Amino acid sequence: MKKNKTSRAWVHDHINDPYVQRAQAEGYRARAAYKLLEIDERDKLLRPGMLVVDLGSAPGSWSQVAVRRLAGRGRVVALDILPMEQVAGVEFLQGDFTDDAVLAAFEKLVGDAPVGLVMSDMAPNLSGVALTDQVRGIHLAELALEFACDKLASDGRFVVKVFQGSGFMEFRKAMEQAFAKVEVRKPKASRDRSAEVYLLGIRPRKCG
Repeated sequence: MKKNKTSRAWVHDHINDPYVQRAQAEGYRARAAYKLLEIDERDKLLRPGMLVVDLGSAPGSWSQVAVRRLAGRGRVVALDILPMEQVAGVEFLQGDFTDDAVLAAFEKLVGDAPVGLVMSDMAPNLSGVALTDQVRGIHLAELALEFACDKLASDGRFVVKVFQGSGFMEFRKAMEQAFAKVEVRKPKASRDRSAEVYLLGIRPRKCG
């Protein structure tokens, strides 16, 4: 009974969520689009002509934002372990980012051109064990950081979702070593009760 009440409350909140309603009206696949839109409005991440990498892209709302902001100029290359319905203008590879073979195939798809923006909204499949999920989430963020360090242009940006908790401060320090400047962003579309924040790395240094 308690679970059913919780489920009904979630459905009620979701249906009445203004960002969910706005996403449906404006053609975005998920309310998460407004997290990226708010960060982009503030920090000017997306510019026509750039190469954008979207890690953890499904269902595709961040890729949609990127394509619209690039306005037909540039590339958006996306990866997710889950299938993603095609987004016009997005090159998508389905696979596990933690798999070396998948990562190699994705790097080949991205190519050798410097990347203007690496964005990661990845989160692990939840096990229900809070510490385990937190460790897995930090690991995904670390892999995304390694990729960004390897691929970003000298003036590139990296925006990554991280959950506050065990390992968060260590990851933030790693970001601060890897970038000239690191900012913390908590978009309005990110629910107050969520421990998620976004770290924005600006001007990569040599990593490792």
